[in-house]
Amino acid sequence: MNLVFFGPPGAGKGTQAKTLTAEFSIPQISTGDILRAAVAKGTELGKQAGPLMAAGKLVPDELVIGIVEERLKEPDCHKGFLLDGFPRTIPQALALDAVLAKLGKKIEHVVSLEVPDTVIQERMKGRGRADDSPETVQKRLDVFREQTSPLKAHYENLGLLRTINGVGALDEIYAGIRKSIGR
Repeated sequence: MNLVFFGPPGAGKGTQAKTLTAEFSIPQISTGDILRAAVAKGTELGKQAGPLMAAGKLVPDELVIGIVEERLKEPDCHKGFLLDGFPRTIPQALALDAVLAKLGKKIEHVVSLEVPDTVIQERMKGRGRADDSPETVQKRLDVFREQTSPLKAHYENLGLLRTINGVGALDEIYAGIRKSIGR
């Protein structure tokens, strides 16, 4: 089962992904977590990505795609994976398709968690991360709308998009996700 979780920052992708990956024993691949770890460790990638992330900007495709490709080659991805926060743009989606084709895989479902901006702002206040100030959150939402929203149409045209209401009880949202992917 090869999945993409799609939605604005703070939509609950990570929370729902953890439940799904535990149930189906597939890894959750969060580019955000990988990038934050690189920043914390001071790696070369982290030094490049850190200032961009702090300003609420997207990390360049070539950096992110390289990380994702290496991760998808790991043995724990052989029976499936869940990408959380990637792809974010059409070029990333096309690059992901090329990487997966090389590996003999393809995306089966794209789960889009729909959450209003006002709810996201409230959720992000409680997380306490450095990149979650109200101004940065709004910038990230604006960047998401501008650069990422076209992915919905892309995946809808491919017949892969599964739209889920991301507001409500966690177990109800999870039940909606499972139903949408036929599990």
